[in-house]
Amino acid sequence: MTDVPAGGPGRERSVLVAGEALVDLVPAGDDAGVRVAQPGGAPANVAVGLARLGGRPSFLGGLGDDVFGDRVEAWLSGAGVDLSLSARPALPTALAVADPGAHGNTYRFHLGDTATFALPDRTADVGRFGAVYAGGLAAVVEPAAGVVAGLAREAARTGLLAVDPNVREDRTLDPAKSLERLRELCALAGVVKASDEDLVRLWPDADPEESCRELAAGGRLVVMTRGARGATAYVHGAAAVSVPARPVRVVNTIGAGDAFMAGMLTWLGTAAGWDTELSAGATKAMLEYAAGTAASVCARAGTEPSAPPGV
Repeated sequence: MTDVPAGGPGRERSVLVAGEALVDLVPAGDDAGVRVAQPGGAPANVAVGLARLGGRPSFLGGLGDDVFGDRVEAWLSGAGVDLSLSARPALPTALAVADPGAHGNTYRFHLGDTATFALPDRTADVGRFGAVYAGGLAAVVEPAAGVVAGLAREAARTGLLAVDPNVREDRTLDPAKSLERLRELCALAGVVKASDEDLVRLWPDADPEESCRELAAGGRLVVMTRGARGATAYVHGAAAVSVPARPVRVVNTIGAGDAFMAGMLTWLGTAAGWDTELSAGATKAMLEYAAGTAASVCARAGTEPSAPPGV
């Protein structure tokens, strides 16, 4: 089971992605003093990634009534993301000022009183989807956090909840409360994808591998990503499975983790029918597909992935 079948549209390809769609202000070329506006937000990146990989994602979020909101809406809908469950309140779009560095990307956020976190409550629609994705800023910033928590509880009860905690630190966020909420999401999830850095922040007293094994012991499929060092999957009662990162000339790292998640969900929906009890061979195939998807983002500017060749 190494390929993602083309298949027709159906529940196996439908994912409800809940969270933030905002604007990243990223460096313009080599001039660190100039920024360009780029649509982003981890959940929005995942939704676009799923659509580019042939899925049928629906995005549940808040879109601003400003020019940035117009651009985000055009980006999402242009990729093929369904926006019928989103809202467009009379509020501005949240901004994230990106500062890419040798050890990853850091951000400063402008979040208060924005449409980005005015998520409508669509809990009643959860059962329509093969899986629900949650995580990121919307999971910790009110009023979105309460909506995301309710969606997550319903998804965990009726189907598959996939979580990428995507821990963010900012002066506007309460670190203790934010980490508590993200840990609660991970506890509800059937699938957890987290970077080694996220795992250290969530459980600082434990080795990241130990945290993964503990999560997997609860019946979850857990994947830890390590950037250029590849990724490892943990399933209860089985040996861990690792794959290396695909070698590429790195142009950009913003959105690579979101592309990995989109690749994982695409593979799970189409090749496994959302079954997370995978054999070692199937787990390796999933990781290789996701790693190839992430590499497609790293190899060029922007955050939109393409299906990896030769997987």
